[in-house]
Amino acid sequence: MIEHEKVATLAEILPEAAAGTGPVITRARGPEGRLPFTAEMLRESPSGNLFGWSQDAGMGWDPAKLGGKEVLILSTQGGIREADGKPVALGYHTGHWEVGLLVAAAAGELRIRGYIPFAGFCTDPCDGRTQGTTGMMDSLPYRNDAAIVLRRLIRSLPTRRGVLGVATCDKGLPAMMMALAGVPELPGVLVPGGVTLPAEGGEDAAAIQSIGARFSHGMLTLDEAAELACRVCGSPGGGCQFLGTAATSQVVAEALGMAVPHSALAPSGQAVWLEMARRSARALTLLESRGISMGDILTRDALRNSMVVHAAFGGSTNLLLHIPAIAQARGLPRPLLEDWIEINRSVPRLVDALPNGPRNHPTIRVFLAGGVPEVMLHLRREGLLEERCLTSAGEPLGRVLDWWSKSSLRSQVRECLQRSDGIAPDEVIMSVEGAANRGLTSTVTFPCGNLAPEGSVIKSTAIDPGVVGADGVYRAVCNARVFTTEREAIAAIKGQAAEPIRPGDVIVLICRGPLGAGMEETYQVTAALRHLPWGKRVAVITDGRFSGISTGACIGHVSPEALAGGPIGKVLDGDRISILVDRVRLEGSIDLVGHKEAIFGPDEGARVLAQRTPRSDLRADPQLPDDTRLWAALQLASGGTWGGCVYDAGAIASALRRPGQEGL
Repeated sequence: MIEHEKVATLAEILPEAAAGTGPVITRARGPEGRLPFTAEMLRESPSGNLFGWSQDAGMGWDPAKLGGKEVLILSTQGGIREADGKPVALGYHTGHWEVGLLVAAAAGELRIRGYIPFAGFCTDPCDGRTQGTTGMMDSLPYRNDAAIVLRRLIRSLPTRRGVLGVATCDKGLPAMMMALAGVPELPGVLVPGGVTLPAEGGEDAAAIQSIGARFSHGMLTLDEAAELACRVCGSPGGGCQFLGTAATSQVVAEALGMAVPHSALAPSGQAVWLEMARRSARALTLLESRGISMGDILTRDALRNSMVVHAAFGGSTNLLLHIPAIAQARGLPRPLLEDWIEINRSVPRLVDALPNGPRNHPTIRVFLAGGVPEVMLHLRREGLLEERCLTSAGEPLGRVLDWWSKSSLRSQVRECLQRSDGIAPDEVIMSVEGAANRGLTSTVTFPCGNLAPEGSVIKSTAIDPGVVGADGVYRAVCNARVFTTEREAIAAIKGQAAEPIRPGDVIVLICRGPLGAGMEETYQVTAALRHLPWGKRVAVITDGRFSGISTGACIGHVSPEALAGGPIGKVLDGDRISILVDRVRLEGSIDLVGHKEAIFGPDEGARVLAQRTPRSDLRADPQLPDDTRLWAALQLASGGTWGGCVYDAGAIASALRRPGQEGL
């Protein structure tokens, strides 16, 4: 039972006297000791450096130990925990709930080694918590804002000699990578926050998000839904158990060389996870001593390695937004659509993890099977990696992989997987031949066509095999059902609309791109379809984006978006839309090919679209925050969706410049 709230009385807020607080102290002696100034410091140092030591002593640091090298630890910590882990105030999600323990472990390691650790925080939202709500309109814009805040925090400690960034989830981790990339002159290490465990007898954090749709269709009772939803997280910390955006971002951080080897996907709260934080702190001291900066690690070759590993893992399509953003923050050329196509056509998928199958192993099993370095061993054999790239271990990638191939750590974790779960490691992370024999297909396809003249994206590896032809091609000609809000679409899926969604329909969800809704995730829609028995026979096309766990014939990032004049904004109910996704050749198209009973083909469809005017109901969501409207305008001037939804200061200044403002 929920207890009744105990509302405060006015007397408790406006008391007659301070109750039980005792007298107020008006002065104190302050710290004992003396600061280790030198005459040269007093003559030459900025006043801020001198005052900083006063602040350090005021916070309780031993004055005699000041003067050592200072290291900044930034994290996305959220919530307040008791020492035993019980909540004082909840965080937004498990992903940042235990991150403070990593900060403490890293700081302790730095102190032992004579460094002076500082800690700062910029917490992050939960994309699962905001699904289907107006909070999702802040999700992608938050990433840019957080990266700015984190970079400002780095610069606001002028005496730092290096930075550790600790983060876990969908937007906080990409923001942290952008922040570290934005200070290429400093040594830096990214500490992934790890994953939560699957709950015995429960559903994973992806499946559970479909309980509303399943209940609406009589697939769950109220009691079943309540019990299942309670038992989702097998442990209190870490990112979700599937290879969504959070887990993929951890993988990409390690593939970039920003994180120490075999750190992505570690189980939150466990000894191996805490040791990973200490290893990361040690790595930072080594980088600093050798003069190796983030700029030396984060190179064009490192970016390509990360894209190769992303394809081999079958990672989230959201990284098509985040990897270009990391490149832009570092000052490197952003990957183009052609680069993604080339890599995904040449790199085989090797990992069997939720949501891609075939067995859908949780991320903890991927970690125990060897994680990123194990996948890289297979990729190296195929000549797909640049091994000269420096890593946060202070050594080139090739040398790191030599170590991994012979290390006892590799043997230990792989044996643990076999012993604990009865799963052979090579069934989770496969050789190229093994993956081909099990029917694993490459990760991403980029359909074009008269509805997406500038492209779109689908995680083609996650289409249900039951609707794919024997030749590996998904083909469908669907009846268009057009929605301008996610609320209307999910109501039709649940059967709550006058005309419910039926097998053979394609949901055309528009006005959800950057200009319309902040390019919100629409996982509420794809999750419902995945877990309804007929959902695999319904397609989705949207100018919004999907969660990294999304599956099915779901095509997002349709460009141009409806509110930017894209032809998707001219689709009508009853239109016939042809969808073709070749999972073997990684080719695809989405085309208007008819209306109701009339079928007229893609060329005529293009002429029909050219003659139509945009729909009269196109508009930005009325609840779109002004903050997000500003983000949408700035990212549009900076290259838009395919450019990573970033802020390009030069491009923005050029767009704003007026005659006589050449210095802008």
